[in-house]
Amino acid sequence: MDTEDHKALREAVAALGKRHGRTADTTQLWADAGTLGYLGVNLPEAYGGGGGGVSELSIVLEELGAAGCPLLMLVVSPAICGTVIARFGTDAQKQHWLPALADGTRLMAFGITEPDAGSNSHRITTTAHRDGDNWILNGRKVFISGVDIADATLIVGRTEDARTGRLKPCLFIVPRDTPGFTRQPIDMELNAAEKQFELTLDDVRLPADALVGDEDAGLLQLFAGLNPERIMTAAFAIGMGRYALAKAVEYARDRQVWNTPIGAHQAIAHPLAQAHIDLELARLMMQKAARLYDAGDDMGAGEAANMAKYAAGEACVKAVDQAVHTLGGNGLTREFGLASLITAARVARIAPVSREMILNYVSHQTLGLPKSY
Repeated sequence: MDTEDHKALREAVAALGKRHGRTADTTQLWADAGTLGYLGVNLPEAYGGGGGGVSELSIVLEELGAAGCPLLMLVVSPAICGTVIARFGTDAQKQHWLPALADGTRLMAFGITEPDAGSNSHRITTTAHRDGDNWILNGRKVFISGVDIADATLIVGRTEDARTGRLKPCLFIVPRDTPGFTRQPIDMELNAAEKQFELTLDDVRLPADALVGDEDAGLLQLFAGLNPERIMTAAFAIGMGRYALAKAVEYARDRQVWNTPIGAHQAIAHPLAQAHIDLELARLMMQKAARLYDAGDDMGAGEAANMAKYAAGEACVKAVDQAVHTLGGNGLTREFGLASLITAARVARIAPVSREMILNYVSHQTLGLPKSY
């Protein structure tokens, strides 16, 4: 259940989304959202943010998505990178990055996925080693969003533990124009404003203060960013599903065959009702995950965030599919703007973690079943 503040935030963001509508150019929308304070609602007030949490930021993304103009970089810049820096960054890092992330004048991408490791942090091969006071990074990343418009990328690398010799994950801020840090666009059929890139780090030299947080914190700092990522992906999917469903409901009310609106027929109405129910249930789990995370319960939030992402991804795909089916041939026209969502909706099933890996997580973490891998 939304609080009064949350209801007011929903209404305000929905109004902004309605003014912009479905657009491929998100630059002005991003600027307007930053000016109005929506991009940094989860960041500390001391650094220009709204002082809220992922609960508030997920509302922003969901409502923009429901208006047809979701901002994918909300998942990355303030939710992942902003959260990690706010929790673990140095005072200098916070002063330098958080106010600009909050007002949208700077963006930060997030680089974890690798060609041979996916999102498996235990198999990441991007390495970092000390060279005097500097760090040297080498490796590759793939399917990294928005690198071309981001001022820096928060790269997940691995350093060697001096005591055990094992590699442990660490986070580094890599400015866009750092020598040895190159990007190659990936030719995607996905129609999105934010592009995908493959990154190469070839002897990238970084100063000591590029390291975010404690070198020995390992997975704690990494999952501080990954849980908000899952929650925000759920918000992205729920917003998209709501947008598609609203289009279908409007069409089912207006479209008449033999003097009867097609929405009067249960074969049309019931699947739309089911899609609405599934989206609402997914939102409840997303809200639970956000509340747990904002309360500092990282363990509880991890389970709920995975479940929310799974439920929202499934609900989104079904809602989009049913919306297109409701419109028939019109569902594949540019006029109604639903066909491109068929591909986009699949993203919520695949990224940032596949539904199968979530089922693995729930089966062995929640149910206590043995691992299959």
